[in-house]
Amino acid sequence: MKNIKDNLQKYFKPQYFFNRDLSWLEFNRRVLEEALNPKLPLLEKVKFVSIYFSNLDEFYMIRVSGLKEQLRANIFESSIDGLTPYEVLEQIENTVKPMNNQIYEYWNNYIIPELRKNKIYICNLNELSKEELDGLNKYFLKEIYPVLTPLAFDPGRPFPYISNLSLSFAILIKKNNGEKHFARVKVPNILPRLLQIDNIVKPKNCNTNGAVKFVWIEDLIKSNLDLLFPGLEVIEAYQFRITRDTDLEIQEDEADDLLQLIEENIRQRKFGSVVRLEVEKLMPDYMIDTLIENLEITHSDLHIIDGNLGLSDVMLLHNLPYPHLKEKPFYPVTPPIFEEENIFSLINKKDILIYHPYESFAPVVDFIKQASLDPDVLAIKQTLYRIGQDSPIVKYLIEAAERKKQVAVLVELKARFDEENNIYWARELEKAGVHVVYGLVGLKTHAKMTLVVRKEIDGVKRYVHLSTGNYNIETAKIYTDIGLFTTDEEICADVSEIFNYLTGYSEKKEYRKLSVAPINKRQKFLELIEREIKNVKQYGKGHLIFKLNSLVDPYLIASLYEASRQGVKIDLIVRGICCLVPLVPGLSENIRVISIVGRFLEHSRIYYFYNNGEEEIYLSSADLMQRNLDRRVEITFPIKDPEHKAFLKEHLLETCLKDNVKARVLLPTGKYVFNHPVYNEPLIDHQNYLMQYAINSSKKTMVKELNKK
Repeated sequence: MKNIKDNLQKYFKPQYFFNRDLSWLEFNRRVLEEALNPKLPLLEKVKFVSIYFSNLDEFYMIRVSGLKEQLRANIFESSIDGLTPYEVLEQIENTVKPMNNQIYEYWNNYIIPELRKNKIYICNLNELSKEELDGLNKYFLKEIYPVLTPLAFDPGRPFPYISNLSLSFAILIKKNNGEKHFARVKVPNILPRLLQIDNIVKPKNCNTNGAVKFVWIEDLIKSNLDLLFPGLEVIEAYQFRITRDTDLEIQEDEADDLLQLIEENIRQRKFGSVVRLEVEKLMPDYMIDTLIENLEITHSDLHIIDGNLGLSDVMLLHNLPYPHLKEKPFYPVTPPIFEEENIFSLINKKDILIYHPYESFAPVVDFIKQASLDPDVLAIKQTLYRIGQDSPIVKYLIEAAERKKQVAVLVELKARFDEENNIYWARELEKAGVHVVYGLVGLKTHAKMTLVVRKEIDGVKRYVHLSTGNYNIETAKIYTDIGLFTTDEEICADVSEIFNYLTGYSEKKEYRKLSVAPINKRQKFLELIEREIKNVKQYGKGHLIFKLNSLVDPYLIASLYEASRQGVKIDLIVRGICCLVPLVPGLSENIRVISIVGRFLEHSRIYYFYNNGEEEIYLSSADLMQRNLDRRVEITFPIKDPEHKAFLKEHLLETCLKDNVKARVLLPTGKYVFNHPVYNEPLIDHQNYLMQYAINSSKKTMVKELNKK
């Protein structure tokens, strides 16, 4: 292993690596491009506008805050791509501001008019009738006014605390004696950002001709600010919004109780330093200077916005019941085999591969449900990373414990932005008598595993479900992931030992069929790539296809460069961050990188090795990033069934590579271009293909079953 890594360091040159944060911004540019896509229905464009802004908020809360933390710590060294934290921040701002200008211009000049053409009106207050205004003002007094808190700023009252991502008004008021003062009013986030007028005001003439009207809640608040400052004059008021550092720093090795520590860190998160200030375009300089001074930031943290701040909130428009303005709905298919037999007898017969969201997540939930109900099941063990708000899986685990089964659950408390939800479920599980553990010190447990132990006629048998994605019924509808049900004895034994590693003590370094981060995953992949290099030298052909979310790890990137130079063909399907520079003569001319941003979030990790015709395919919970390989517990598992391997290669990987509708190709410059079809080439949309494939496969299976009967 050391020799392999030593030989790869010759590739550690700045020109051979894209910066990870700038690469992420290119991913968000692809999201922006989907919002601009003329072929998408209108409300789908609105959805991608919302996703763009939501992504950007998280980027500033985590990545930009981390870079600014480095500057405060006087860290000026360049990373492997040759850029210092200051240079990265400078390039981030130079990239983000033009993108923001582009999407706001698009929102204001295209989306709003198109919504109006389709009878969806986001109105200014001066466009409303007297009846509508009166109704909204009554609503303001009853529902909004009681929760507003004007906060003054003067020598006797300090600058008010401003919460992360909250929308506020900076207000200048004048007293009767002529004194002017600064005040702040927060727009409450417990109410809808867009108020639907016909839900508030019931006009005498109810015939709206199918039109729906909204107003921004902040517009209604601004028009009534005088009620918050009686006897004073409101001179002017402008909106602003801040973003804080929310990256938790957890000193686990000093903690007696990890759950209490995470709760305390969540409380502290809201006081993180400010990393971005967004203000509306018309805000005067003196107000901006007041905010900058009191928020303790600089002008480089300022974003001046020509439009409504925080457009991630427009996602609620996507919920409107206007099917003609959305993509045709797709309903996941439940494979017919799950409808006829006990799930344990099915898995006993052969491995079952299930791919979401094309195939339903219901069999995974049913696996836990049947394990809970089955009197022959002795134990259930499961890892939970992002659980979701209303989890039937947790409910069945609790019921299993109440039925006196041994239930052990690893709940990852450090799953970013899901900490509070996971704490809640951890406590609910503990109340029911479930053995709950929170993972290993210094490591997040990101592996997705369920182990069911069942008493059968010929002895105790283990059943396992492994997945590339979370046990979350909501994300399973929009994330592409793959799960495997198996009774393979070696895999089951490995999973048992990994659970022992997580819940007890273990120094195990080798597993039978699984590779496990941080123990041996990087080593395993370096060896597999090295084998492909040897094969191409000996037999003349080598091929790697990796599908993943992010490619960042310098050693694995270097090993791919070496493989390319030795003649291995490499296809990479990387949804998000890619630090590898493709198509460079003498370095990576055999490496092609594509990215697909579409209706579903590409989330599955699939690793294909040609292996001189003895093809191997691995699925994993892990991307090829240092955090996954060194700071998380991850699993990578092989697919052995020939039919499953053929399906994954032909229907998932190869259709990704042939996609000429949604796929973009990464250039050596770091930019992406659409993989446009050549003349007369049929159009292939990978995700549409898989939706149709799932429907057709289900129909064929049903016909076969009917013919048997």
